[in-house]
Amino acid sequence: MGRPRSPKGRATETLRRLMVEYPDARCELDHRNPFELLAATILSAQCTDVRVNMVTPALFARFPTPEDLAVAPIEEVEELVRSTGFYRNKARSLVGMARALVERFDGEVPSAMEDLVTIPGCGRKTANVVRSVAMDLPGLPVDTHVGRLSGRLGLSTETDPVKLEHVLNDMIPPAQRGLFSLLLILHGRRACPARTPRCGACVLADFCPSSRG
Repeated sequence: MGRPRSPKGRATETLRRLMVEYPDARCELDHRNPFELLAATILSAQCTDVRVNMVTPALFARFPTPEDLAVAPIEEVEELVRSTGFYRNKARSLVGMARALVERFDGEVPSAMEDLVTIPGCGRKTANVVRSVAMDLPGLPVDTHVGRLSGRLGLSTETDPVKLEHVLNDMIPPAQRGLFSLLLILHGRRACPARTPRCGACVLADFCPSSRG
């Protein structure tokens, strides 16, 4: 196969190769349902998935449902999530999220993007994580890794996350958008970090415009 020349061609080949490179790729935030994933994703801001997974078992044991979390003492939630950083803001978001679910969505996490983004702590990236991972719906979360790799691979020069999401959506089939995002995040962490990309060991180096290999 020749080297893909168009952005869409590079996106398609990136997806194909990274599926081979990371055959067991999955969301690394532990969860059993959309509510738990929404809470875990809120906690993951500026925090590692490993740390979040150390915190959520106790959080969900104490407050297993939106109804429980909605009436939780904020100080108790703060203490449970303290080690994830920015714990006061995160605790407020968690309780506010639970109250929104109870008061406006019958205690269930809604599936529509326009509903999800009205929930405290749930921006578009978080909504796309919940949709694509917990609900098996189209969703392409754009984080710093997705943005960085999209630029390096020549997929887009767009820096606005929402605009970049729309650009990538035009390149990737709906059913594979969540996986594409997850694969870029994994590759960004393991092979293409911000400061020292390991181009010599990268499976995309032969067609990546930014390759230093």
